Amino acid sequence: MSSTDPKAFLPAAVAERVTSLTIVNRRAIAVVDVGGLDERERSELEQAITDILADREEIDEVRVAMTAERKARKIIAVGSGKGGVGKSTLTANLAIALARKGRKVGLVDADIYGPSQPVIFGNQGQKPVAHDEKLVPVASRFGVPMLSMGQLVEPGRAIAWRGPMAAGALTQLLDAHWGDAEILMVDLPPGTGDVQLTMLQKFKPAGAVIVSTPQDLALIDAARAGQLFDQAGVPVIGLVENMAGYACPHCGEVSDPFGKGGVETTAARLELPFLGRIPLDLAIRQGSDRGEPPAATDGPIAEPFLAIADKLDAWIGANS
Repeated sequence: MSSTDPKAFLPAAVAERVTSLTIVNRRAIAVVDVGGLDERERSELEQAITDILADREEIDEVRVAMTAERKARKIIAVGSGKGGVGKSTLTANLAIALARKGRKVGLVDADIYGPSQPVIFGNQGQKPVAHDEKLVPVASRFGVPMLSMGQLVEPGRAIAWRGPMAAGALTQLLDAHWGDAEILMVDLPPGTGDVQLTMLQKFKPAGAVIVSTPQDLALIDAARAGQLFDQAGVPVIGLVENMAGYACPHCGEVSDPFGKGGVETTAARLELPFLGRIPLDLAIRQGSDRGEPPAATDGPIAEPFLAIADKLDAWIGANS
């Protein structure tokens, strides 16, 4: 490891913004103060630093973490009472859809025991580095930096941790160099356990989105997840119904293997907003497995995610 004076590589006007520059194993990590700069100036500064450092023979990779005194980030938690309802897919696609709308979004994969976001984002094998004892999020080609336990352990390795260790991991993921991200989307594990309690105590979300499939068993657990947020004083932004309707690829007939309308009915009973439905569609599964989330495309498969993101964006704007 070596630490270098930024003035050795960078013009004075740029170097004065770089609070530290470290080179580790041919990887340059620059931490940049962007206080007082607008979005265009921040982008130009980041690009200038990246271009200059990338031209150095001793550097193969450049990472820039931007820091500034700014209003607190909004944490949007995406939860469910039961596993296997598509929570991670929804979180990833909402984060990407918000980024496409111009929001500065980061994503935290807080499903410590079953991290799947590196697969959805297609950046398995990319490990975050640390600076000043904090992690630097991994960039993605969708404009959403992200952190996941799946990037910190060997692929396929089981994580067998007690509650305090999982809670500590969540703290490490959330308390990272998130730069100018204004929103952190947090993909929670199923249930109402230690990870959820730690987040509510140390990183209280601005709001929560609850996702469920339409059948009664999933809805019972989804209601419990909503109660946890309500008891903690976290507003539930709304409910999303996933796997709602399957269109036969041969005849086009739509069937409802998990039922239909149960989440909307539950939202009405609980007097909560219903944000929309995501169909049970093979293309969503295939895209997620390939690291090509539907919300990053302009096809019809993106439309349900973009529509829900519109409502989430409106809620964020109204609560800023």
